[in-house]
Amino acid sequence: MRLLALKIDVDTYRGTRIGVPRLVDALQRHQANATFLWSLGPDHTGRAIKRVFRPGFMKKVSRTSVVEHYGIKTLLYGTLLPGPDIGKRCAELMRGVAAAGFENGIHTWDHIRWQDGVASAEADWTRAEMNLAAERYKTVFGEPARTHGAAGWQMNEHAYRYEQQLGLRYAADTRGTHPFWPVVKGELVRCAQLPGTLPTLDELIGLDGLTADNVHEHILRLTEQEQPYGHVFTLHAELEGMKLLPVFERLLEGWTAQGYKLVSCGDLYDALDPATLPYHHVEMAEIEGRSGVLAIQGAVFP
Repeated sequence: MRLLALKIDVDTYRGTRIGVPRLVDALQRHQANATFLWSLGPDHTGRAIKRVFRPGFMKKVSRTSVVEHYGIKTLLYGTLLPGPDIGKRCAELMRGVAAAGFENGIHTWDHIRWQDGVASAEADWTRAEMNLAAERYKTVFGEPARTHGAAGWQMNEHAYRYEQQLGLRYAADTRGTHPFWPVVKGELVRCAQLPGTLPTLDELIGLDGLTADNVHEHILRLTEQEQPYGHVFTLHAELEGMKLLPVFERLLEGWTAQGYKLVSCGDLYDALDPATLPYHHVEMAEIEGRSGVLAIQGAVFP
């Protein structure tokens, strides 16, 4: 059976309150499953303004209409406005998603702090950030998290190792072509990675003639041929849960027509035989359509 896992990154307070319920409704109407990865601490989206000096950032912003998707108020959180505590304010909503049968996991504690700081962070900082998220997750859901998907696909060697110590079933922190066991600076980490295998909508729209009206056709061409390990598609509550919801629904219809069963990342992991997964180095590299570098599946080990 063809499997395509849907990974939903929930980055902001607005995305949690507005985008998530819309996505739940769409998924249920299309009989699709998904994994929701939550930002569990303060929304400090406004602090992303310092990325203006990052190569390629302004070009991406101009393509993806950040103000239109995120809203002025969200873009002031953490600067002119205090950042709302997402996990405290939206705990009941999060539990409702779990009650509806969807898999849940950790995205981050403070999305901007992690995305902009983890790459160069030491072990103590990394552990502290992950512990904040893990403890809040347990408070909200009443049980430990079993999966993690890094904000902005940003990781460091300490984060991979700590995922193993937390006893996670698998993680979805990387981009690549198929599931693998990560090798970090020569060390084998026993927490399998389910990398995103498809480009995201915000990486595509505005490039090579792709628009919100036709971008689904491009992605559906990428999924025409069956892959041995299936696919993982990452979407965002702030995009596909709001203005780009019609695009997402066209994708759901197209994937169903292609014969895919739309599942959670946990479902996809359950369909794998961990003993057969290859080992790959993890690296930081650029991906077309996204500014900066991010964690990717590197060369086969050894």
